[in-house]
Amino acid sequence: MFGGFSKDLGIDLGTANTLVFVKGKGIVVREPSVVALRTDTKTIEAVGEQAKKMIGRTPGNIRAVRPMKDGVIADFETTATMIKYFIRSAQKQKSLFPRHPNVMVCVPSGITAVEKRAVEDAAKQAGAREAYTIEEPFAAAIGADLPVWEPTGSMVVDIGGGTTEVAVISLGGIVTSRSIRVAGDEMDEAIIQYIKRMYNLMIGERTAEQLKMEIGSAMPLDRVESIEIRGRDLVTGLPKTLPITAEEITEALLDTVNAIVDAVKITLEKCPPELSADIMDRGIVLTGGGALLRNLDKLLARETGMPVIVADNPLDCVAIGTGRSLDNIHLFKNRSSSRSKR
Repeated sequence: MFGGFSKDLGIDLGTANTLVFVKGKGIVVREPSVVALRTDTKTIEAVGEQAKKMIGRTPGNIRAVRPMKDGVIADFETTATMIKYFIRSAQKQKSLFPRHPNVMVCVPSGITAVEKRAVEDAAKQAGAREAYTIEEPFAAAIGADLPVWEPTGSMVVDIGGGTTEVAVISLGGIVTSRSIRVAGDEMDEAIIQYIKRMYNLMIGERTAEQLKMEIGSAMPLDRVESIEIRGRDLVTGLPKTLPITAEEITEALLDTVNAIVDAVKITLEKCPPELSADIMDRGIVLTGGGALLRNLDKLLARETGMPVIVADNPLDCVAIGTGRSLDNIHLFKNRSSSRSKR
């Protein structure tokens, strides 16, 4: 009778963005993982989209922070507050009998048991009845409709904000994986440093992200593309406008893109031969925001000799997979109880 008041939630708790999937409804919350804090009173000023707008534009007593770094919790209390805000946003309907939902949170495959426990504790502190974790590449594979429960090899490369997760999956488990803390944020930082080095111009995170999304490419383009950017001249200290070409952004991203290619190659080298044959048939699937970087699929196909496909909805794959995993929550209960007995 009262079951409708508590809908289980799947949370893609990302370094850059957080998505919340409500069982039976789909993705209902999609907000940046940013919190604006008042430094004098230690209170929360804003969360999500409102807080992101404040980055680089706050007065001295307000600080816009990202409580997640490289896919793990950097600031526990702020993360718990942020999760609470997102859970409340997802449960908009007020009921006379409020119930705490079960929450499934995705985590990078390379995090430690302590970091995993911190995520579960933060979700419980935010109001979850029970909190479980699912590894990010596994969730991405489920969200990309790969046959993860079958005895066949599937390979997924999930490029998020803080981490790139590469995994080969078969029979409901990860056979081999690699998690590197090089992803979208690292790309933005590489663009900032490149422009600083080449032009003595300081630009912000938002400008770097805009450059990456609008003219960024993993391989040189056939045509010349450019965009005008604004920043602060480090010599004069005055505002300055400059044209930047797509070729320059490709050069700026070279090291980060190569790190992702190397992670894919290393994972393929560790893959059992039978599963390698399956991947050759089905292809490598790219998910996450980084999958949208132009020509990354072509570069990976050229470097690995494998077909590479960008998932239909790369930004949402992890959240959708985390939500769908709620249908098999008993399997994750068993995993967490076996971990706690060790």
